[in-house]
Amino acid sequence: MVKHIVMWNFKEDVPEGEKKAIKEKAKKELEALVGVVPGLISAFVITEPLSSSSHDFCLVTELETPEALAAYAVNPNHQNVANTYVRPYTCNRAAMDYMMD
Repeated sequence: MVKHIVMWNFKEDVPEGEKKAIKEKAKKELEALVGVVPGLISAFVITEPLSSSSHDFCLVTELETPEALAAYAVNPNHQNVANTYVRPYTCNRAAMDYMMD
């Protein structure tokens, strides 16, 4: 099984008053990909990180295999969610993928 973790910061021009709604919509849409994207076992979005965190929100997913991760990256459903609810508002993306024991 593969763990895929992605963290983002908001772009400077995103109004403070809109950030919570953007995070909640991204959470809803990203988590809804489970059962839609083949090989995606689970997805959880952290929208309220502690103040010690370096990023504004985070996606944690589990996928069946490295091949499922590669397919997830280009899946049209995933691309639609990313292009609509995440990428327009974020910068400083950080990601880590690893094999789980």
